[in-house]
Amino acid sequence: MGARAESTRRPGRPGADTPAVPDEESILLRGLEAFAELGYDRASARELARRLGVSHNFINDRYGSKAAFWRAVMDAALGAQLASMPPVDTSVDDAEYLRRVITGFYRSAVDTPLIGRVVVVEFAQDTERLDYLYEHYFTPTLRLMTPSIERLVAAGRMAPVPMDVLFFAVVPPVSGMLDTPLARRLGRPESASPEQLTATAESLAALVVNGLLATGTAGPS
Repeated sequence: MGARAESTRRPGRPGADTPAVPDEESILLRGLEAFAELGYDRASARELARRLGVSHNFINDRYGSKAAFWRAVMDAALGAQLASMPPVDTSVDDAEYLRRVITGFYRSAVDTPLIGRVVVVEFAQDTERLDYLYEHYFTPTLRLMTPSIERLVAAGRMAPVPMDVLFFAVVPPVSGMLDTPLARRLGRPESASPEQLTATAESLAALVVNGLLATGTAGPS
């Protein structure tokens, strides 16, 4: 009897019509796009799989859960952003260092607006996801600025500011770097160039830092 042709796929061997799984970088970027557009709750496992171009059980098999996939997406996006922040430099004037950190933060938002969209949504929800962002990314960013701020306050160059006020003075303005319908209604060009957006980031950073250093206005007693 002649050799029988193999009519079925062997276990573990992909069929000829099985789509190739995207590489890890593409998967995480598509995940970021989905979470930025839909938010966490509306980004169902099925919808994520469709957008990623993978099987419906891929996320659970690869990452363990949708929550773990979200953390992997944030680590890929925000980890690179945090790594790009200027390191502590004691040879630089504290006000100048503060300006550099805040400017770098806003410039990163220009380069990666999808991150800003995710973060802005997460601000308003008391979830484990907010805890994760706070512990792994917001706190390290504030830690970069804290020594300079303490020295500026001690030198009388900056008024004492509670941490929550400082945070909301620095971080929420990042929404101004996002390409939103409101920004266009307020006068931003329909197709703002990268150079224009970078200039906007620098102007916003200067406005925030100058405000923080304006010690002439008394705060609430």
